[in-house]
Amino acid sequence: MKRFSASCLIFLSLLSAVTVRAQQKTELPVETVKKIEAVIESEKARLKIPGLSVAIAVGNQLRYAKGFGMADVENSIPAKAETVYRTASIAKPMTATAVMQLVEQGKIDLDSPIQKYCRAFPEKQWPITARLILSHQSGIRHYKLPGESRGVRHFKGVEDSLSLFKDDALLHEPGAKFSYTTYGYSVLGCAIEGASGEFYGAYLRDHVFKPAGMERTRVDDQRAVIADRARGYESLMGQIVNAWLHDTSMKTAGGGLVSTPVDLVRFAIAVQSAKIVKKETLQQMWTASKTKDGQETVYGFGWEVRQRAGMKLYAHGGNQSGASSLLYVLPEKGIVIAIMTNLQDIRLDDMMNGIGKILIGVQ
Repeated sequence: MKRFSASCLIFLSLLSAVTVRAQQKTELPVETVKKIEAVIESEKARLKIPGLSVAIAVGNQLRYAKGFGMADVENSIPAKAETVYRTASIAKPMTATAVMQLVEQGKIDLDSPIQKYCRAFPEKQWPITARLILSHQSGIRHYKLPGESRGVRHFKGVEDSLSLFKDDALLHEPGAKFSYTTYGYSVLGCAIEGASGEFYGAYLRDHVFKPAGMERTRVDDQRAVIADRARGYESLMGQIVNAWLHDTSMKTAGGGLVSTPVDLVRFAIAVQSAKIVKKETLQQMWTASKTKDGQETVYGFGWEVRQRAGMKLYAHGGNQSGASSLLYVLPEKGIVIAIMTNLQDIRLDDMMNGIGKILIGVQ
């Protein structure tokens, strides 16, 4: 009887665990999955992508995650749902979230000079604020030198990386126009450290990644051993070759993280469910900014603001050496789609739009 009771307890424990996992991920209908995978395979072949992974939430629940092709071509290692890729610029909405957390806590004022929080960034001809950097209106430059976007120099931290651009003149008066800048987000990373008293990577780990359930997301590091990390590629005259070595420590807060599509979906769900920022804060981040003359841009704080099928769409893409990625959020449908690949310089819009069209109306 004791053995029988023990067996029953084990069975009930296993049943409970299976039930919890089922609640965490409800599969999409089989026919829907077939249509989605047909789009993915077609675009993968057209774009000659070695490997990619896709994750999907519907009703703000993770309902699909799968890898396609090869994460490592040379060693015949397949891409999986858990494969880790470079986020490239999808780091920006995560950095923006950390900034807005500190705004909520009263540790950052969006309209104070950024030097209040990042002393390493020198004062310029005009004042620059976190608000203007978040919305890409600061005038801080983007890349301009040949090969600059794939530098190989290693920087010991966010503040150290500011040496690449901090002494350069602004491109324009802050607030005068929209001009996309990854380096501006490096300044925000420095401000996060100054306002929180924590290193950028540690702050995001404890206050963004962990609360959102992002188990595989971290600062990119060439020397670190990262399980399931994809190898990066580029296309040269129609042939797949290894991507150039690139040390992303030059732009950690603007494009120097690694993650999985599952984690990106979890991030999008967390921001919508007020787990890591308040709903009113998210609304502020998801409102298109305006320049001084009243012209509306296509960017809020860390997110692009678009329209699809008459619905609000919030998105961000990423592209850098050995990686291209795209994250879409359709909050009216509770739909989140994340695509990450190990091939640079490709447009994933057709794949994303094809998946989105299939999902609209699926609950």
